[in-house]
Amino acid sequence: MAELDADLDRIIPSSVLPPFWAKLVVGFVSLVCFARSYDGDFVFDDSEAIINNKDLRAETPLGDLWHHDFWGSRLSSNTSHKSYRPLTVLTFRINYYLSGGFHPMSFHVINILLHGGISVLMVDVFSVLLGGLQYTSRGRRLNLAPRSSLLAALLFATHPVHTECVAGVVGRADLLGALFFLLSFLGYCKAFRETGNKEGTHSTFWVLLSILLGAVAMLCKEQGITVLGLNAVFDILVIGKLNVLEMVQKVLHKDKSLENIGMLRNGGLLFRMTLLASGGAGVLYMRWKIMGTGPPAFTEVDNPASFADSMLVRAINYNYYYSLNAWLLLCPWWLCFDWSMGCVPLIKSAGDWRVTAPAALWLCLIGLICQALCSEDNHKRRILTLGLGFLIIPFLPASNLFFRVGFVVAERVLYLPSAGFCMLLTFGFGALSKHTKKKKLIAGVVLGILFINILRCMIRSGEWRNEEELFRSALSVCPLNAKVHYNVGKNLADKGHQTAAVRYYRQAVRLNPKYVHAMNNLGNILKERNELQEAEELLSLAVQIQPDFAAAWMNLGIVQNSLKRFEAAEQSYRTAIKHRRKYPDCYYNLGRLYADLNRHVDALNAWRNATVLKPEHSLAWNNMIILLDNTGNLAQAEAVGREALELIPNDHSLMFSLANVLGKSQKYKMNGLLMDC
Repeated sequence: MAELDADLDRIIPSSVLPPFWAKLVVGFVSLVCFARSYDGDFVFDDSEAIINNKDLRAETPLGDLWHHDFWGSRLSSNTSHKSYRPLTVLTFRINYYLSGGFHPMSFHVINILLHGGISVLMVDVFSVLLGGLQYTSRGRRLNLAPRSSLLAALLFATHPVHTECVAGVVGRADLLGALFFLLSFLGYCKAFRETGNKEGTHSTFWVLLSILLGAVAMLCKEQGITVLGLNAVFDILVIGKLNVLEMVQKVLHKDKSLENIGMLRNGGLLFRMTLLASGGAGVLYMRWKIMGTGPPAFTEVDNPASFADSMLVRAINYNYYYSLNAWLLLCPWWLCFDWSMGCVPLIKSAGDWRVTAPAALWLCLIGLICQALCSEDNHKRRILTLGLGFLIIPFLPASNLFFRVGFVVAERVLYLPSAGFCMLLTFGFGALSKHTKKKKLIAGVVLGILFINILRCMIRSGEWRNEEELFRSALSVCPLNAKVHYNVGKNLADKGHQTAAVRYYRQAVRLNPKYVHAMNNLGNILKERNELQEAEELLSLAVQIQPDFAAAWMNLGIVQNSLKRFEAAEQSYRTAIKHRRKYPDCYYNLGRLYADLNRHVDALNAWRNATVLKPEHSLAWNNMIILLDNTGNLAQAEAVGREALELIPNDHSLMFSLANVLGKSQKYKMNGLLMDC
């Protein structure tokens, strides 16, 4: 039994230590934590990734998934975020097919079950990381740390920072990435099953399978590829038994015995490192070829620190972001669906008190690293190094060190790194238990943390069930976040509470004077309330800030049309169509403008364009029928009406308009049939 397990003897009861019961407890607790979200709605990013994503629908060829990003845009598009996760999108598509449409319950249930499965797998992963790797003569892996692996898995299963991944459907990317990440690691461990850990021996099949599973993890979520780095660290420390401190000392002192270090003579280890490095490089190269060389297009509000001119300002803020992530792991009480748009103001000088946060973080990290390197206890060195590796390595893609990311803080990227945190926390409890006689007090603290975490998960899962609760929950956490106020306002506007929505939209614009989407939505409400002058000012400012904002150009045209400024309105509509060629609603509004100006041919052409782009555009069809009717073109009006009803057979407004045409044409029998419908 591992030393850490002996330290936890009074904390974890022996009655739950058999592997089956340990996994059953972890699985059950993980499901309890997030069960409240099972009947939730599609919220926040779910709309774009699922409801508006054409890749989920049967008419989209499966092959397109390999050329589109996570949101359904072509990877070659300038607007693509380059988030390449085709296997995750494939599971969404299967979900959509099996449930017969966009029924959120089936999507949520799969996420909850995935988290439960991952938490159960964590028992095996932590048993290896905390207790070491050892097999019986029959090839069965021994769990040398049953207590500590159970505690670490429970801490992972109940961590509230996971709520976004589990309760938000788009979090499935992180869940699937984590699942194959863990399978890759466990597969790598099996490479040493048949060899009895003899020096230099391994199963190449399992090493290659581990690399393949790492590639699968990457196709679910980008950070999945980092498992190859963790496998390498594990191999060097656990299989190769490298003592980093001893090696550094020998290098510094030019010790001739350096050449006798087993790791340097271990051809099997070097071969495995070569396989991992070449496999990782090959996978990354293939991803680069598919995605292209263009970086994703992010804006300053997404990640303001990355746009700072000063390298020092960027470095300070990046480190502050790391400290915020560490705080979310340590105290996951203040959680928010979005941390951008002013939620975390930029640190611009060393005099800002917030610089103490990264200083404290690095003080802790340096202390842990020193212990991991300098401790004479081999067991302690291994656990601390692997814990830090699991904490840091999966976080690297989100660190801004290699490329700019599109967020300030994102709770979802902490799903895998939290495993390293739980491992370190478990080690800390073991150390406390070893050096104090108050075992019951420590046991009470552990149970208290687990209970509080479960309670917080249940509360937070409830907040993720619908957008109103989710958005309002963020107001107290990020009151300076313009996107939070925008989303609260949008939710209120969708429910018809326009007066309240205006208040939140105004606050969003006040917090971020360049927030064009808030300006557009506020301008729309003001237009409906006939406050046309202010609406025009807001929409004009929006298109001035973002000249290619097609929706704002169209809405500006509607306002200008209402103000009888017809030439300006036509120009605005034309500009909107220039920036979004397939824009049926804009063609419809352009047709209304031409109809008001008695430019009947132009109006009919505009409405015809709208119906070509969107065959179910009922208003455009109806306006064509009415205009042709009013101008005496009854035969053409009838033909258009019949064409429309073939496409939209149950539209009563079209039936009524066509019935009027048939009545004027004295086709009363057919008129009566339509009226009966």
